[in-house]
Amino acid sequence: MIPRQQPPASRESAPDAIVVGAGFAGIHMLWKLQTLGFTAVLLEAESDVGGCWYANRYPGARCDVESFAYSYSFSREIEDEWRWTERYPTQAEIQRYQGFVVDRLNLRNRIRFSSRVVTASYAEEAGRWAIKCEDGTAYSSTHLFLATGPLTVPRMPEIAGIDTFSGESYHTARWPKRGVNLTGKRVGLIGTGSSGTQLIPAVTDVVERLYVFVRTPNYVTPARNYPLTQEHRDYWIRNREELRRLCRRSEVGGGGDVLTFEKLRWKRGLDSKALSNEQQQEIMAECWEAGGPAPLIYAFKDVYSDPVVNELVSSFIRSKISEVIQDAEVLETLTPAGYPFLAKRPCVADNYYESFTRPNVEAVNLRRHPVKAVTPGGISLVDRDIELDVIVYASGFDAMTGAITSIDIRGRHGISIQQAWRAGPQSYLGMAVAGFPNMFILGGPGSPSVLTNVVATTEFQVDYLGDMLAYAQRAAATVIEAASDAQNKWVTHASQVARGTLFDRADSWYVGANVPGKPRVVLPYAGGSIAYQDACAEVTRDGYRGFVISKS
Repeated sequence: MIPRQQPPASRESAPDAIVVGAGFAGIHMLWKLQTLGFTAVLLEAESDVGGCWYANRYPGARCDVESFAYSYSFSREIEDEWRWTERYPTQAEIQRYQGFVVDRLNLRNRIRFSSRVVTASYAEEAGRWAIKCEDGTAYSSTHLFLATGPLTVPRMPEIAGIDTFSGESYHTARWPKRGVNLTGKRVGLIGTGSSGTQLIPAVTDVVERLYVFVRTPNYVTPARNYPLTQEHRDYWIRNREELRRLCRRSEVGGGGDVLTFEKLRWKRGLDSKALSNEQQQEIMAECWEAGGPAPLIYAFKDVYSDPVVNELVSSFIRSKISEVIQDAEVLETLTPAGYPFLAKRPCVADNYYESFTRPNVEAVNLRRHPVKAVTPGGISLVDRDIELDVIVYASGFDAMTGAITSIDIRGRHGISIQQAWRAGPQSYLGMAVAGFPNMFILGGPGSPSVLTNVVATTEFQVDYLGDMLAYAQRAAATVIEAASDAQNKWVTHASQVARGTLFDRADSWYVGANVPGKPRVVLPYAGGSIAYQDACAEVTRDGYRGFVISKS
């Protein structure tokens, strides 16, 4: 493989395109641009590829999408040569895979690592983007692709005294590469979303005591993870064309489970109201045993939009929690209530609830015992003090928009992206923003993104943008920009679609509720991949209606 080295900073500072972010979307976009004949450079803030999988290296970190599905489909060579080892891949395996891809496709010499983009300004007369990095390095490009990722800017909780703690403090999304020694230590964990639920079972054997501070308990389903065998690989190879189609063409929450879900006796989309209670329970039990989120999401029609159907599934999950947790106080602490399944991102982890039956794990109910402050010695509640050696913050992200708005991006007339998105993110098809010519977003707000298999969705977007760039090339056009009226119609449509779902029924990062002052809107497109791709196809058939494609 090609040695892992950063290309000289002086090489091609004025390419046709700049890509920001070396995760799945950015790597694919770089490859696509090169195949189209564009010169392109990818700028990555970290020292290696990985995107969100670079720094989310906490114990137990793994994907909740099956490995075969959480991979590229554009290269048969990559598919044939790479061998996944587990049903749900770990952080380390995902990052190794991305490194394998950039080396196998000879892309590493087009990536400039340790290059954090801080400003990007559109110069109208030149028709180019001026980009500056934190180290002062400057670039100029016609096109700017933001593959910054929906979950890359971590949030710290707003707790008094948070900087006074004398022990060790870590955020799961900024876990040290050297690792953290938790052996024999008293550890406090704040946050029980995806990161927290994965970390808990991974550390219970080594810590002296683990205090899990629970404010809003989540719906957690078992992963049922297992090593992949040759039989699994053979099944994938025989069926991958159809399985890939299902990965890309899916409704909300789909495109992730390809090994187990398709083999279930109970196929997707059943009408729960036409079934007896016994049949309903039998179906959900089989889905639960299959593991992963997709079987329960897809077992019945409209789980994410019909409150009655959703409550059927929600109550089933609550019943499974009560089978494991016998202590009434702990059960109350860990049982989700007051919001429907899927209104928060569903969590997937093996042995999560079982961890709370261990004598060295305590679930602290913050609804009954609120945090007063972090102190030099630990965490002070209103009615007790808990002494700690380590505090781990699994407190989430400024999702969907944070990685974009953290850059000072200015479009026409010097308007910043923060100003343009003052009332919430505005985009056309989740890929372009009016007033920001030749700037494109991958996996961002207004696209299905986190409500689907992100890899499959961004693959679609990369192909779509590549086709549009080729279309503009043939027309000798150099500028592509979203029209304001088309953008307004898309934002209105996305809002209407969201109102027909249950995604706004909880204070989650789906709606930006975890960031004070952030406009409350359903950030991803809630109509699913099929509806989204059909809308994009209609735009293409009409000559890329809604995009202004011009020569200047």
